[in-house]
Amino acid sequence: MRMIYLDNAATTKLDPKVLKAMLPYFTEKYGNASSTHTKGREAREALERSRRIIAKSIGAKPQEIIFTSGGTESNNFALKAIAFNNKHRGNHIITTKIEHECVLQTCKWLETQGFKVTYLDVDKEGFVSPQDLEKAIKDNTILVSIIQGNNEIGTIQDLKALGGVCGEHNVYFHTDACQSYTKTELNVNKMHLDLVTLNAHKIHGPKGIGALYIRKGTNISAWQHGGGHERNLRSGTENIHGIVGFAEAVKLGMNKKHIKHMTRLRDKLIEGVLSIPGVRLNGPTGDKRLCNNANFAFKKIEGEAIGGYLDLKGVCSSTGSACSTHSLEPSHVLQAIGLSKIDANGSLRLSLSRFTTEEEIDYVLKVLPGIVKKLRMISPL
Repeated sequence: MRMIYLDNAATTKLDPKVLKAMLPYFTEKYGNASSTHTKGREAREALERSRRIIAKSIGAKPQEIIFTSGGTESNNFALKAIAFNNKHRGNHIITTKIEHECVLQTCKWLETQGFKVTYLDVDKEGFVSPQDLEKAIKDNTILVSIIQGNNEIGTIQDLKALGGVCGEHNVYFHTDACQSYTKTELNVNKMHLDLVTLNAHKIHGPKGIGALYIRKGTNISAWQHGGGHERNLRSGTENIHGIVGFAEAVKLGMNKKHIKHMTRLRDKLIEGVLSIPGVRLNGPTGDKRLCNNANFAFKKIEGEAIGGYLDLKGVCSSTGSACSTHSLEPSHVLQAIGLSKIDANGSLRLSLSRFTTEEEIDYVLKVLPGIVKKLRMISPL
């Protein structure tokens, strides 16, 4: 049975072109970028070439890109290092109720270390109000962290407006852009960003590689110590094959035709699913939503049950963030936008990629109504 993969918000398949770019760095160009001999210089050249590609994609300087193991490390690095390095200025951090768990858990840990955290509310579509942000900023606020594109409901925040508020108050501004990178505009200068979290495996690159943009002049120091790699900010032998794959994925992902393709299929999927009685869309519509994201609430049935039946039909889906899949608690994001626990448990996320085909969307729209009808007949809700 052919599998249709609609869980691209959790991870994406490696693009064959990315794999091709990576392969020489496993077997031929395998040097350590810190070595001074020929193979070491070869690795260093690939490292810096990749850094330039990623920097250019967000309007940054190459020396402002630090490679990490992925989004979770980058988010931890940004929040913890800024917090402790700027404690002399204050101990107040602002984030939102719809962040990825790695940001929320880091903030909760920082609270145990003497920091105060404000968790901003969002509206019914998941948007943060610039006015609410401004009201929350205090004299002791040192950092604001707001996700650009939400991993569950696809809401794209107005970073330009939010960053403008942070700039006016001289507060560091960080965004987690793992879901939105290459899918919508991301420019560190236009959006007044001081730190940006990026990763590769959400854009058809390899797992285990990410980056943190750190604006020049930011008061930050190493969170991981060792041999002084990555401008003395993140020690550890660089993952050259992963970094090369990351850069190749960025080059391929910046093609606007991919966004148009995913947007068209997303809208077709949303229109088709909403034709089923008792279904609502979670999050915004149009260009305020990630081009590959669709999240629905189904009345009187559980999202897990729908996902299980879809899996039997060869369709991979999810009920929310892959990092929270084994939790019995309803999605904190869906509750933050006003859904009850019952409605949150009745939600399903379908996320596309540039490899998703119209035939696959047609198949999902063919089998899903029958699954919903069957489950409602046996549902105790």
